[in-house]
Amino acid sequence: MRMIRGNDVRIIISQAVRETITGAVDLILPFRCAICGKVSDTEDRSGGYCRLYKELYGTFPKLHLCGKCLSSLSSREETERWHYCLSNPVENDPHPELPLYLPFPYKGIVERAMPRIKFGRQIELARFFGSVLGTLLCGEDLKADLIVPVPLSSERFEERGFNQASEIAYPVSKLCNIPFADDCLIRLKDTARQSETKENYERAANVSGAFGVSGSWDVTGITVIVADDVATTGSTLHEAALALYKAGASKVLCIAFAGNRQDKY
Repeated sequence: MRMIRGNDVRIIISQAVRETITGAVDLILPFRCAICGKVSDTEDRSGGYCRLYKELYGTFPKLHLCGKCLSSLSSREETERWHYCLSNPVENDPHPELPLYLPFPYKGIVERAMPRIKFGRQIELARFFGSVLGTLLCGEDLKADLIVPVPLSSERFEERGFNQASEIAYPVSKLCNIPFADDCLIRLKDTARQSETKENYERAANVSGAFGVSGSWDVTGITVIVADDVATTGSTLHEAALALYKAGASKVLCIAFAGNRQDKY
């Protein structure tokens, strides 16, 4: 029988104390909003999101949002959500009328939230935005055969641990009952961050030829939705759509959670 020495006793007591303090802190300290960082109440203010999350992911979310941030999340009017994909049309574009669904302006609470997803690894915030996007998109009564996210480079994926476009697209696919294909689009080359390129022509050149369709997928004759988190000039989504058309897709639609546009489709 092993003797318990004094040091062992102190270690056991220390661990017990830490666990007790941690439990007490969890009870005493309030939850913090994932967007603004201020105190968040614990009730489900988001229309049954906890139940939806449980259905999608098999567990309850750990996301907390305050009432102020939720109330600030205001979408565009229904008649102002469809746009041309490219903010600045280009000559000889084979698909100049490529549509883009863009329900939220990239400002205010959304502008604060997106960097938390990309650089703060807030995966559950991406999933929440995807659920909101899917709920709105279902009202559009779209018909599509597949929904695919814009793929990240391997370097970006390693940095974040997830692809935010994929996390946004998955709830959309489930809510709208459209098959989800995470590995349909592939990166053919790594590119610089679009946020680091300011001019429209630089953004277009940066992603030119960046995407292809995996050989394990046949998109011939089908309608595909391409999803991303944010659309600025639309160059990334446009390039992804061109890859799908080149692979034989009959129709491509683009969606993003947010972006700033004045034009309408």
